[in-house]
Formats: sequence, C-alpha cells, structure tokens
Amino acid sequence: MKTKKELIVGFIVGIIANTIGTLAYILLFSDFGIAETFEAAVQQGHVGSLLALGAILNLVAFFGFLKIRRDQRAKGVLIATLLTALVILYYKVF
Repeated sequence: MKTKKELIVGFIVGIIANTIGTLAYILLFSDFGIAETFEAAVQQGHVGSLLALGAILNLVAFFGFLKIRRDQRAKGVLIATLLTALVILYYKVF
C-alpha cells in the first residue's frame, strides 16, 4: 500500500511541476497573458511545444527524488512525464 501511495505522490508532483513549468515559461517569455498565450498556441498548433517546455521542470523533481532515494516517487514523476508525452503526441497528430 505504501508503494502505491508513493507512486501517486510522485505522479501528482510531476503534474504540478509540469504545470508550474508551463506557466513559468509563459510568464517569462511571452508578451501576452496566460490565457492569450494559450489561445495563440492552440490557434498556431504550438500547444505540444508549450507543454514540452513545461515538462523540463519534471527533470528537477525526478532527479531530486532519486537523490533522496525515493524511487517510487521518481517513478510517479516518470509516469506523469510519459502522460505529458502522450498528450503532446495527440496535439501533434490531431
């Protein structure tokens, strides 16, 4: 049971890290607000790229968990990153 809980915690951390990374990228490098940037990304077909740049922050969470020997949490972050990759693939294909 503890292993499953650790995996879920890692997954949630991975989703939050991806969200924070995407928002940080928008706030730092966009001349528009969050909503306007996201709308422009949808219209121009760059949502996948925006999510991929946000997923870079997952590296920090992943290696941080490995460093403190929380392997199941690191595995949860990896699953969240793979889910992000599938979402990016969806946006690129459709």
